Amino acid sequence: MRPYVILARGYREGGHMDTKPLGRSGVDIPEIGMGAWDYEGDPAVMRRALELGSFLIDTAENYKTEEHVGKAIAGRRDDYFIATKVSPEHFRHADVLAAAERSLKALGTDRIDLYQLHAPSDEVPIGETMRAMDDLVAAGKVRFVGVSNFSVEELKEAEDALGSGSVVENQIKYSLFDREFAESVIPYCEENGVTVLAYSSLERGRFVAELRANEVLSEVMDRVCAETHKTPAQVVLNWVLRSPAVVTIPKTNHVARVDENCAASGWRLTESQHAALADAASRRRSKHWWR
Repeated sequence: MRPYVILARGYREGGHMDTKPLGRSGVDIPEIGMGAWDYEGDPAVMRRALELGSFLIDTAENYKTEEHVGKAIAGRRDDYFIATKVSPEHFRHADVLAAAERSLKALGTDRIDLYQLHAPSDEVPIGETMRAMDDLVAAGKVRFVGVSNFSVEELKEAEDALGSGSVVENQIKYSLFDREFAESVIPYCEENGVTVLAYSSLERGRFVAELRANEVLSEVMDRVCAETHKTPAQVVLNWVLRSPAVVTIPKTNHVARVDENCAASGWRLTESQHAALADAASRRRSKHWWR
């Protein structure tokens, strides 16, 4: 297997970043954005992402990185599409409004482009939470509403509470190695105009260990990398982008990785390459950490 640190033949800085519609919002976003979980705050990382067309940044109040993001985008706010999340313990109406104000202050902005419920809650009725989200939209403090880690049934309840077409996105874990939950969610989202933001598509870097532990997959990956002139990381990211509804948000604190990750856009695996990788990859049962 090719080491993760080696860039494939034909790799070029820059390249073409494809975009996809954000639900039914009328807005397009890059199919590869920047995850800000564990973001250490180097502005060069976010500046390079912007140069490559990766202008979507996803953070959350419980990541404790909103201030880092705010500082990184200072002076260029209008060039970025900023997504953040409110935690389930703040799903009461007044708490949602207060959490949004804290996020706005931390991000140094007057509006959140995409505000997401970080995970389903069994404690607060979805209708109460969505009334607060609707109030934020009406006040101009939030542009679009999304959810995260919602099953199809939970997504339907959120849509019913906010109104048809108003929930534009569902952020879920989705990778070549962890597909079970996504495979129940993605078809619904495709049919109903909801974007899927895939997180942990590189398994926080553990995809390297997955390849090393699976000889068959390693052989398939070597062949696909040779055919596409791409790195394993780029192939793994591109694999999740096959659906027109899916974008992915890998995180990194290294500018070189921004270049590599963004070059996973602008091309597609063939149907046979996509299937061969899926067949060779071991399938793990999704762990729903938020339950």
